Amino acid sequence: MNKHQKPFIEKIKIIQGNDYATIENTNDLTTVELKELVSYLDQTTPYHSLSNLKILVNQTFSREVDEYLEGNGYDLVDEFVTVHKKLEKSEIKHSFTLKNLHMISEKEFAHIWMHSMEGSLNAPSRLTMPEQMKSVAIELGDSYKDSCIAIYEGDQPIGVMIPHIEPGTVDEGRLFYFGLIPDERSKGKSKILHKLALSLLASVFHAKKYIGGTSKNNAPMIRTFLANGCEVKDVNRVFLKKSL
Repeated sequence: MNKHQKPFIEKIKIIQGNDYATIENTNDLTTVELKELVSYLDQTTPYHSLSNLKILVNQTFSREVDEYLEGNGYDLVDEFVTVHKKLEKSEIKHSFTLKNLHMISEKEFAHIWMHSMEGSLNAPSRLTMPEQMKSVAIELGDSYKDSCIAIYEGDQPIGVMIPHIEPGTVDEGRLFYFGLIPDERSKGKSKILHKLALSLLASVFHAKKYIGGTSKNNAPMIRTFLANGCEVKDVNRVFLKKSL
């Protein structure tokens, strides 16, 4: 930590994209430090000018913190369940075809991704699809073409998965996005495809652990996590900075 950096910065994790940032791991902060963090974000470039700034407030914090955030321009938009799992290499038998951006165009992938977000039980994103594509490219760097994977059954696209190693880590596997198009949900495909995504994280991306999450409202995805051996790590209230 340099002499100008705030002590609480070392305790949190900031996931930074093109025009968004998400603040995670607030559970190690004190109430005073969390309030200092809010002031820091409001006064520091580039955070105060981002169109999408989220803070995940751990469930251990009192409602006093919620009121402070709301008084400083944040809205409570969701509750987010975070899960984790130790990964081991395994071979998953399946009949799906996976195509990354070395095999299909970004336009085709973006179309499938957009369709996969329709009717989602997660809180909607403020980003447009071009902004989503730009963000994943910036966050993941040159490897984003390996990570952006469309899922096909026969010739028909049915969803997307975006497995990757979390930037700044060596072996933390995450899914930037995972979802099926509306017509393919509730057919038992989510569990096998999520298991396949975890297998890819371990065997192709060399991840040793998986950190995932979804809205507390997304019961089907939570059931998928639990069915595939994930354990709930914590629950956070999601606060989003109001648009300027």
